[in-house]
Parts: sequence; C-alpha cells; structure tokens
Amino acid sequence: MTDLVNTYRVQAEKAQAEADSATLANVRDRHLRAAFAWGQMAERQERTERGRAQREDAAQARAALVAVHQ
Repeated sequence: MTDLVNTYRVQAEKAQAEADSATLANVRDRHLRAAFAWGQMAERQERTERGRAQREDAAQARAALVAVHQ
C-alpha cells in the first residue's frame, strides 16, 4: 500500500511544480488545490495503513494469548 502513498506524493509534487511555473493566477490556484488534495490523500492513506497495522498486530497478540491459554 505504500506504493499508493508514494503515488499520491508524486502527484502532489507534480501539481506543486505546475503551480510554481504557472503564470495565470487561476491556473496556479487550481494546481495548488490539487497539490493540497493529493497531500491530504497521502496522509489519509498513511493513517489508514498505520491503523490497519495496529489492528493486525492486536489481533495477532490476542490470537497468541488465546493459544497460550488453551
């Protein structure tokens, strides 16, 4: 899944580069909004991945605890 985060980050960087090189204000604003959105998606995906990993770790710990007590 980190590939997805990397994809989002690359898109954010591209949009930022486009904003930096834009001469028209409305085009620059559009690219800045896109860069922000891509960054937000990357952060959201990172949080999702961390939460998933924590849940999986907790499930494995519970399974190990159950196995020990059987």
